[in-house]
Amino acid sequence: MSQNHSTAGADRIAAAAARLRTAAATGAPAAPVRDLIGRDDVVAAYAVQQRLTAERIAAGVTVVGRKIGLTSEAVQRQLGVDQPDFGVLFDDMEYAEGAAVPADAVLQPRVEAEIAFVLGADLAEGPLDDAQVRAAIDHAVAAIEICGSRVADWDISFGDTVADNASAGGYVLGTRRVPLTGFDPVAAEMTMTVDGETVSTGSGAACLGDPVAAVVWLARQARELGEPLRAGQVILSGALGPMRPVTPGTAVHATVTGLGSVSVTFSASA
Repeated sequence: MSQNHSTAGADRIAAAAARLRTAAATGAPAAPVRDLIGRDDVVAAYAVQQRLTAERIAAGVTVVGRKIGLTSEAVQRQLGVDQPDFGVLFDDMEYAEGAAVPADAVLQPRVEAEIAFVLGADLAEGPLDDAQVRAAIDHAVAAIEICGSRVADWDISFGDTVADNASAGGYVLGTRRVPLTGFDPVAAEMTMTVDGETVSTGSGAACLGDPVAAVVWLARQARELGEPLRAGQVILSGALGPMRPVTPGTAVHATVTGLGSVSVTFSASA
């Protein structure tokens, strides 16, 4: 990303951060920020994200991992980009398996099922290639990501979603932990239901061809931006099927072959 040049000045980056910060604080989604930072200015978008991340850390929240987004070719085409994006996972984003998420915890929530990896080693030095990344992964686990957007009506461009922490909201991890020696992420099949109805299916191959390839991409980008991946961090590797909106009272259940199941509900009222 360092090879890109941003045309958005510091004042525009600050204004975009302020708009998203206010939306998060008030629970009222805001207008997109692409009028300030552009639709596809990668450098400016991550500058906004990093500014908001620094503010959250200063407020006492801890970084526990990353989420990878836009791993689907179809979604990339929709937003006119040719690469994934990523956001930061904070400790207040995790919900226990089977837990009830407060109705007002995530703005405009949507869910997607994916494979999460938990790192057993840092990914800060070396080639950060497939072999190194696989060796650094301690285990895989089924996950439901709760995406959320501070941008009204999910009216997002690439710049909007990156600035908005890659539309991160929350996540839930399953309880079955499987090392890669006993699990093939590419072959994994996913089924997700909402209130008992199947709403999304897919496979590991839908995530950049291999969910581990998504982690390789992330490891390199994170190091380039000065915040390499660390042991113990959770990496949400990207959706295995379509994202679906949820409403208060909804129950979500997902299964990933080889990893078991994971579920979450959304409280009926705020």
